[in-house]
Amino acid sequence: MLKRTEGIVLKSSVFGEADLIVTYLTRDYGLIKVFAKSPRKIKSRFGSSLEPLTYSKISLIGKEEANLPRLTQSDIIKAFQPLRDDFKCFLGISEILDLTLRFLPEKEPNFKVFKLLLDTLLKIGPDSSNRLYYLYCKIKFLEIAGYSPRLDVCGRCGTASNNMHHNFYVSHGSIICERCIDGKDSSIRLSEGILKFYNSLHKWHLSNINRVKAPEYFISEINNIINSHVAYILDSPRQFKKEVFIGFS
Repeated sequence: MLKRTEGIVLKSSVFGEADLIVTYLTRDYGLIKVFAKSPRKIKSRFGSSLEPLTYSKISLIGKEEANLPRLTQSDIIKAFQPLRDDFKCFLGISEILDLTLRFLPEKEPNFKVFKLLLDTLLKIGPDSSNRLYYLYCKIKFLEIAGYSPRLDVCGRCGTASNNMHHNFYVSHGSIICERCIDGKDSSIRLSEGILKFYNSLHKWHLSNINRVKAPEYFISEINNIINSHVAYILDSPRQFKKEVFIGFS
């Protein structure tokens, strides 16, 4: 069966002497892996279309239940070469790609995530030094995927954050008020300003990010929370999902 869609290359892995296994985030089929025959040869018809971040129209062939369909065509829509050439920029984008690879189930369509990544790459292009783009994309991805940390109310009793001490407990994925916390779980102290800034980010649109002037330490602190939150989920996914995310929106 022949399938056509649009996809963004997230990564490629060497297979044999000249073949590749390419992981795409696609518009219609979500996260998929495909087999690309001989793209590493000089005269390959795929050319540079399998480089990370490349956005292309692709054609796949394979049985419906096939785990690894074959890539038959890849026509570049936008290469995003400047983003790959800028080391700091690519480092920031790599964190977003890693989130996508680790949290998004394979073969489950998710147009919101596809659009978020594509729109982010398009916006970062002329403004790659703005760290807020990378942070915003990570926050919105976790929101879409259902893994957002809870920084507006106590994760147990629902007390509003402006009525409590601002401590984010990594093991709970949430702020926890003094009445509800037990044990000696490690926490990250947050200022009220950082909390308000984080919660406002959820209401903004990507197109407005370049108008926002955020203190660098705000971005660094929130990025630290997000990274700690993600690391904890990846270290103990089953327990975390069961105890923390039930009932979260």
